[in-house]
Order: sequence, then C-alpha cells, then structure tokens
Amino acid sequence: MTTQRTSGRRKRAAAAAAVVAALLTTAACGGGDSDDGGSKNGAAGFDAANNKVAQASLAKKGGTLKFGGAQDADSWDTTRGYYGFMWNFSRYYSRQLVTNKTEPGAAGAEVAPDLATSTAEVSDDGKTYTYKLRDGVTWEDGKPITSQDVKYGIERVWAQDVLSGGPTYLKEVLDPKDEYPGPYKDKSKDKLGLKAIETPDEKTIVFKLPKANSDFEEMLALTSASPVRQDKDTKSKYGLHPFSSGPYKFQSYTPGKELTLVRNTEWKQASDPVRKAYPDKITVEFFSDANQLDQRLLNGDIDLDINQTGMSPQGRTTALKEHKANLDNPVSGYIRYAVFPQSVKPFDKLECRKAVILGADHVSLQTARGGPVAGGDIGTNMLPPSVPGAEGQKYDPYKLAGDNKKGNAEEAKAALKACGQPNGFKTTIAVRNNKPVEVATAQSLQASLKKIGITAEIDQYDGSQTAGIIGSPENVKKKNYGIIIMGWGPDFPSVQGYGLPLWSSDYILESGNNNYALIKDKEIDGLFGDYVDTLDDAGKAKIATEINHKVMEGAYYLPFVFEKFVNWRSSRLANVYTTDGYSGQYDFVNLGLKSTK
Repeated sequence: MTTQRTSGRRKRAAAAAAVVAALLTTAACGGGDSDDGGSKNGAAGFDAANNKVAQASLAKKGGTLKFGGAQDADSWDTTRGYYGFMWNFSRYYSRQLVTNKTEPGAAGAEVAPDLATSTAEVSDDGKTYTYKLRDGVTWEDGKPITSQDVKYGIERVWAQDVLSGGPTYLKEVLDPKDEYPGPYKDKSKDKLGLKAIETPDEKTIVFKLPKANSDFEEMLALTSASPVRQDKDTKSKYGLHPFSSGPYKFQSYTPGKELTLVRNTEWKQASDPVRKAYPDKITVEFFSDANQLDQRLLNGDIDLDINQTGMSPQGRTTALKEHKANLDNPVSGYIRYAVFPQSVKPFDKLECRKAVILGADHVSLQTARGGPVAGGDIGTNMLPPSVPGAEGQKYDPYKLAGDNKKGNAEEAKAALKACGQPNGFKTTIAVRNNKPVEVATAQSLQASLKKIGITAEIDQYDGSQTAGIIGSPENVKKKNYGIIIMGWGPDFPSVQGYGLPLWSSDYILESGNNNYALIKDKEIDGLFGDYVDTLDDAGKAKIATEINHKVMEGAYYLPFVFEKFVNWRSSRLANVYTTDGYSGQYDFVNLGLKSTK
C-alpha cells in the first residue's frame, strides 16, 4: 500500500505560505522597507529582502537581468556542479521532479513539485517513491520530457570517472553496493539498466530504495537529479552547453568570461508552478578582480553578484556608508571553524582540545572574520541555523558567546594540566593561502593561544589542493596539522545533508576526507543510522540536536561564527528575497526587474 505522506514539513509550509501572502500584500502596498527607509533611487531598504519579499508587485516581464561574479561555476553540467550558486542558477535551465519552494527564509528549504504533479507517493516502509510527470513538460526543441530522461539524468551520477565533481547522495542511497556501472558502461540497449529506478511508462517513475532514507526527496531536489536526454548528452563537454528543460536556454558561454541565457520558447508557464520567468535575457560577466566587480555593482552596471559570498571589504565599506538601502545581511548557512585532528598529538586528548576552545578569544576571531555584520554571530556549536534541530546561540556549552567570549585563560590552563600538558605545547595551524579572511582568523587564534602557553605556527597551503593536503589524514599527521581552519554548509537542510561527511566514521577517506577530526564515535554513527530510519520531522530534528550535542561534548571543533554576508541588490530588482534553500542566497529563479528598459 502506498500513501501520500503528509509530514510536519508540509504543515510548516502552509504556515509559511500565509506569512508570504501577508508579505506580498505589504509589498503591493509599497511596504517592505526597513528602518533605513529606502532611497531616492528606489532601493527597498537595508535588509528589506532578508527572509522576506521586497517589492514583489513591481516585477515586470522583460528586460535583461545582469549578474556578475568573481568566479565561474565548477561546472554548469547538472550532474557535476557543486557550488551553491550553480545549484541556484541552474534552475533557470534545468528542472527536477521536485525542487525548493520559491519562498523566503525557512520556507524556501521546503520541497515542492516541479516536473512531477505532486511530491512523492511513499510506501509505508519508506522504501518506494512514485512520481507522475506533468502534462506539457518539454525540452528546448519541443520534445516531451519523459520519465526515461529523468532516469538517465540521474544515472549520470554513477559516471564519476567521466563526470566527477557533483554530489553522489543518490548513488549511495540507490546503489549502496556500487553494482551499477553507470550509463556509459551500461550494456543494456537503452542504457537505462539501473534497477533501483523503474519507468513503467513515459510519465511514471518509481524509485526503490534498498534501505529507507528519510531525506531522499531532498536529494531529488538537488540539481544532480535533473533530466538529461541521451541524444543531447555530450558527456564531459555537457557543461559547456546543457540542453534546457527550463524557461531559459544557453545562447553563449565562454568559461571564465561570460554566459548568456535567452528564453526557451518551448517552455510553457502552465507546466511550471515554480518559475515566473520574468526577464527576457540573463547575462553573467566574470571578473578576475573582486574589487572591480564590487565597483560595477556600486555603479549600477550589474544587478547582483552570482557567487553570493558577500562584498569584499573595500566595496562593503563604501556600500554600507553610501548605499545601505541596497544591502541585505543574511545568515549564510555556513559555520566557520577550527577542527582538531585526533591523529596529531596532543589533540588525541579531550582536555587538550578543550584548552584551545577555552583559551581562544572569540570576539577577536569574530572580528577577524569581519565582525558581527560581515562575519556573523559568534559560533557556539556546530549545527547551522537553517538545519532543523539547530538551537543557535541558546546551546553554548563552552560559554563562547557568554562568560568566555574573550577567552578564559584560567580554565584553559586547567584543561592543559588535565591533559598532561601543564606548560603548553607546540602545534601547526593549517590554513588556505587563497582565503585572506582565514589567514586573519589563524593569526587571531595564534595570538590567543600564545597567552596560555600553546605555540602555534601557521602553514598557508595551496587552497586549490585542499583534497590532497588537509583531505589526506596521512599528510595531516605528517605535517603536524593539529588545527585546521575550514567552513561547511549544508547540501540540503538536514543533519544528514550537513554533518554526515564531517562526523560519520564511514566518511573517513584517504583523500578528499572532510572528517578532519577523524571522529569514530559509535553513538554518533548510531544516531545517524536512527536518523535515516526516522520519517517524522519532529523525530529527525530531535536526533539532529542529539548529534550536535555529542559532537560538541567531544570538543572536536572550535566554531568561529554562524556566518553572515553583506550582499548587494540593485535598485532595478523586484521580487527579491533570501532563502534557506540556498544558504541565505537570493532566490535567483524568480527575480524580476522593475523596468524593462
């Protein structure tokens, strides 16, 4: 028996929809401005689009929406892209069975039907997911999108030897024994040999999971679950010109220089409940100099930054002083932190790890990250605010935002004594050389630790070689990297989509490792096992909270900040809002322009 599962997620979505409706009414009446009061050039006001809709009623059909960026995507191939802004932008030209809701804040992380007529019909045991495709969904040449196209697009995730780079959750959940060779090595005539996905007809697709996973539908909302048509699959070259299933298609692309999308005239609004497709054209210009990008934003030549990682210090200072009404200050969904590999002595001892946490000056670390506005609130634990089960600064086991925010030398020295290092010790802080803010953070931490007798050298390694340097436990031990500075955000808003690669013993790898602390905790592993078996939202959030507590009790991490950005929106933009679905970025897909001139 199959049932349409009604979860707490959908109940929350209904409440969120009511809030959005109220916001839209406010916007239509000319409201939505903050205390900043807007500006003469029509900017909505400081933080006017932060978790709420700014100027929704002013969006018009037509015009050219102009993005700029200091970095191109890792790939525009829906299978290979892993940058957050790529996932956001790719919805212009790719659709999925389900996708994130086009609503501000937490509601944007909810799942909504896209190519499918509804969210999944899920069997009682949580192992079978069934979808029906909508009528009228087509490719850019007018041919119908079929269930076989969806299956083939997902099968490409298995072709990691050709299409490396993107998320592999679907591969791990649907084929945990790694039995399917991928579509390029598939010996079946139609290249659709993955047994875990069935396509009984062109409009029905059925997923059969070997083991239930309560986040499976969130995985299907990732861009890696986009359909790809076999006759248009150019394999490793697909990212240069993906074939569109969305309202826009590629007109031109020069990597690292420019990208232009134009309307897909075969797309039908009636077949797409998600996308409004306001602009006629969407352009992206890439700059090698972030300051040049910021200046073009300030000049009004470009509408917004595609990378959505905040303005650089120079541009940010000018913008906050002269154009504050054009800025939003969202929480990014990332946590920036230091992590302590247990393979490097004396960080195999709990109290030695605690000594660093207690001895650090957390206000100084916050300042190094950019302060409360550009850096974020002091981090007190390791679960991002956008993940259900998060408690924010309410959970502060080491009083990092309270009594110990400037560091507690007395408690730190007591911890050193308890771990057999009463006179301190020497270690090395590993930090990427292409991240100036991380270097500044390392220097702040170095100064704090010196006061309690810990001498820390700073090693700036090649930031483009992260996977082979800090991602190699053998190299970490060899280099004596006792402290690694890093950051992490959720692939999808759950403890599985955030914490599994960081904290599960199953994810300790010889290369490309992200479990830098080398956590092998049976309780944490067991809680992750319980999590994937739990189908109700309240139960999942409770387990997420428990996992976070276990991680913090182990003192494996020193969180710096719950990161925030200062992001620019031009005065031309309408229907603007940030979304938890994309880690505090603006939701690109329904941005409009006030004027088409």
